[in-house]
Amino acid sequence: MNTFQRVAHGVNRLVAPILRAPVVGGMLSRSMTEITYTGRRSGKQFSLPVAYRRRGADEVIVGVAMPDKKNWWRNFDPGPAPIGIRLEGVDRTGTAVAKSTDEGTAVYITLDAVH
Repeated sequence: MNTFQRVAHGVNRLVAPILRAPVVGGMLSRSMTEITYTGRRSGKQFSLPVAYRRRGADEVIVGVAMPDKKNWWRNFDPGPAPIGIRLEGVDRTGTAVAKSTDEGTAVYITLDAVH
């Protein structure tokens, strides 16, 4: 794990509980959330806070800043792969695909239907 990854891990450990806090979490949840996924190679479950934006009722886009320094998004390349995401206080499931273009890297999540 490089220095950037160690710092990011520490920040993520601080941010994740804040997202679940009643008042502050509610304000942050409009643009930040927590995703949960299973590592493609390790089989371990991981959760991390991310910034997101909605596109329509059933799609969420998670931008990946500095993708060359991060590994998590590679679990969805070429995809699709299962993912969990907390939206508006509700845990949802879906499938995710990572896409890299000249404009950047993002993970596109298609939410499963709510029963």
